[in-house]
Amino acid sequence: MAAELSDERLARLSASIDTDGDGYISESELRRHFPDLPPEALGAMSQEADLDQDGRQSAARHRTVR
Repeated sequence: MAAELSDERLARLSASIDTDGDGYISESELRRHFPDLPPEALGAMSQEADLDQDGRQSAARHRTVR
């Protein structure tokens, strides 16, 4: 069973991925943060967290997906 991330830890992780500081994580930011993941895995991560299909995820959405 995977350990759950606290809201504080999740916020720090999201901030480290959100390189432009706009409060959202784009698929390109995911690619830069996880360069060794295959495109299919990155796409799956994006689709799972992008609930409204706007091409980006916020920390609030990540907390919902957990």
